[in-house]
Amino acid sequence: MPADRAFPDGLAAGRGEVFQLLRDGRPRTRAELSAETGLARSTIAERIETLLASGLLRSADKAGSTGGRPPTMFTFNPAARVVLAADIGATHAKVALTDLTSDVLAEQETKVDLAIGPEAVLGYVAEAGQELLDQTGRSARDLLGVGVGLPGPVEHSTGRPVIPPIMPGWDGFDVKAHLHERLGVLTLVDNDVNLMALGEHKTHWPDAPNMMFVKVATGIGSGLISDGRLHRGSRGSAGDMGHVQVPHGVEVPCRCGNLGCLEAVASGAAIAARLTAAGIPALTSSDVVALARSGSVDAVQQIRQAGRDIGEVLATAVSLFNPSVIVVGGSLSQAGEHLIAGVREVVYRRSLPLATTELRIVRSRAGNRAGVIGAATMVIDHALSPFELDALLDR
Repeated sequence: MPADRAFPDGLAAGRGEVFQLLRDGRPRTRAELSAETGLARSTIAERIETLLASGLLRSADKAGSTGGRPPTMFTFNPAARVVLAADIGATHAKVALTDLTSDVLAEQETKVDLAIGPEAVLGYVAEAGQELLDQTGRSARDLLGVGVGLPGPVEHSTGRPVIPPIMPGWDGFDVKAHLHERLGVLTLVDNDVNLMALGEHKTHWPDAPNMMFVKVATGIGSGLISDGRLHRGSRGSAGDMGHVQVPHGVEVPCRCGNLGCLEAVASGAAIAARLTAAGIPALTSSDVVALARSGSVDAVQQIRQAGRDIGEVLATAVSLFNPSVIVVGGSLSQAGEHLIAGVREVVYRRSLPLATTELRIVRSRAGNRAGVIGAATMVIDHALSPFELDALLDR
């Protein structure tokens, strides 16, 4: 029998390491797993039995036989557990239940006012989660974890919002501890645009290792996928392009306290305010989109100019980061091609040909599910990583 091969940490592959091979969904036999890992077949058999007992693996169709009884194959079982994912925006909250591939099983959405405080908003998340478990016939024991996206700066390591400009009463609030106390499972928290980037990348751009996701709604932000991984920066503020100053917005005050920020000039809230001042009533990004769709020339022109303003900041980002894909999402992106046309106009004109030769600037395909898919992906990738999975199985 082959000797157990040493892995980078100096230990033979544990159950979590073996499980990683099967997460791609391709069924394998014990012999194939032994050949891929270098583990003895008796060790593989022990690993497989534990994973089968947990429900994370299941038996698949028999493999072809060269004589005798065909060997059993094993594959990942994404229905073994479920994940609760919450995408909390400036004016809404979407809560979904997913399987272990981030496929949405059930969801619900409601309007929220973040000013009512974290206890009330997170209380809704917990209550909605229980309703979705009941709706899908799952129990709290099936819950692997909870992922939450918040519309402001978040220190990912602690799960605490850091001076969020549109979330009064949330600064420093321990979101992870609060939901863990309510639901009793692992809870992870991140900025909402980071999770949208994760969700979009997983569902539609897995082969684009360097991608930007730009959300244009009440505010503006971006998430960066670098070498296939989410890039958060040293404190989690990477991608906060909404507070980059644009040249012609110098006198425009921003809610962050500075002047001339991109968000103060080109967000849905900024456009709504300008349209209202011009005698065209609009309160939200959705109102702006509705006006554009109904043929309002003023709304269309404002959205196109917002795209150009965003393009000015993105042209610099393209030179620094050199992504192959820029995905534009958020409510304002739903106003047809007007916003993206403005972005493309400036980015392709201002950036060097080497950086834009293969660059695609496209609208989000995951749509309003990007955030919950990303939140679920964050939890799944963490909880099913080799170390965490071994700890989970030990418990």
